[in-house]
Amino acid sequence: MGLTVVVGISGGIAAYKAVGVIRALVLAGHDVHAVATDAALRFVGRPTLEAISRNPVETDLFEGVAQVRHVALGQAADLIVVAPATAHTIAKIATGLDDDLLGTTILASRAPLVIAPAMHTEMWQNPATEANIATLRERGVTIVGPESGQLTGSDSGQGRMAEPEDIVAAALAVTGPRDLAGRRIVVTAGGTREPLDPVRFLGNRSSGLQGVSIAERAAARGADVTLIGAHLEVPVPASVAFVPVGTARDLQTTVTDAVAGADALVMAAAVADYRPESVAETKIKKEQTGDELVLRLVKNPDVLAELGAQRRPGLTLVGFAAETETDDDARLELGRAKAARKGVDFLVLNRVGWAEGFVTDRNSVTVIDAAGTIVTEASGAKVTVADRILDLLAR
Repeated sequence: MGLTVVVGISGGIAAYKAVGVIRALVLAGHDVHAVATDAALRFVGRPTLEAISRNPVETDLFEGVAQVRHVALGQAADLIVVAPATAHTIAKIATGLDDDLLGTTILASRAPLVIAPAMHTEMWQNPATEANIATLRERGVTIVGPESGQLTGSDSGQGRMAEPEDIVAAALAVTGPRDLAGRRIVVTAGGTREPLDPVRFLGNRSSGLQGVSIAERAAARGADVTLIGAHLEVPVPASVAFVPVGTARDLQTTVTDAVAGADALVMAAAVADYRPESVAETKIKKEQTGDELVLRLVKNPDVLAELGAQRRPGLTLVGFAAETETDDDARLELGRAKAARKGVDFLVLNRVGWAEGFVTDRNSVTVIDAAGTIVTEASGAKVTVADRILDLLAR
């Protein structure tokens, strides 16, 4: 049986994408009610929204007063999606303002709330918006996007609304079954850093978004989640237990302790393969080193391989392999060799490069099992990819 879904549309140029969100929800069998702000209707017309949703578009706080319409929509909703969510609308939701029908609908509802931010980069990165997003995350609101890409006019950067299919997938996942209830899952995320001196380090470009998305979605699906994060550049969900780490050896110690009694370990962190043989106690000065600085590196412990070799029965291991190999078949063979070497149950293989894999909002992965057989493939927003990986653990 379908859900009753309210799609809130606020006044930004990305409002045209709301049509795609509504259409996908309707085609999936759900009863969709569009609640548009006055500003939204200046970007996309009421007839379009009504034709796609198959329901009248709600806009006026004072319509249907006798039926208490301003709260009835929120009370009846199984799910509320706001797409696009402008900086203005996000601020109103965070502070509980209800001066329009969308605001009263959200305040009057106990349904899961999913928002898809859309705005210019400067607005997204403004401290006020960052604080409002952090507040909403703490309350359990699911944030989808924004992505990096072309914005209005000639501008480009982070702030582009996620694609409709990714928004719908993330929204429906929120209302999905708690199929990981009772499971203890440890997730690693981010990139370890190996110090050269008190100022510098060897590191990598991982932001931690994929690992954090896995942790957040696992918690939403009922799991007891411990997130071990190395230098995360994204907010930590309030729904998980968080343990920060710095170096590869820090991560090894923390993970080894954390997996005791766990049902699964998902190693999404980018762990440094090497570290400096020695660390300077003071800043290395170029005046002292001359035109060349020679570093001697030693190999770090292979955390996943050691866990694979020593693991107890009942612990499922999921590893990640980030490869720059462009040929699909060659990359798959690299993954198969790594899966055998690491002793994992599943290996998530993804291509990375200067503009893909790391520091992006999207991912494309192939997952193989211990025998090297492809068991699933996924692409899209990292939260969508996270759910496809967790589906394997749920089975």
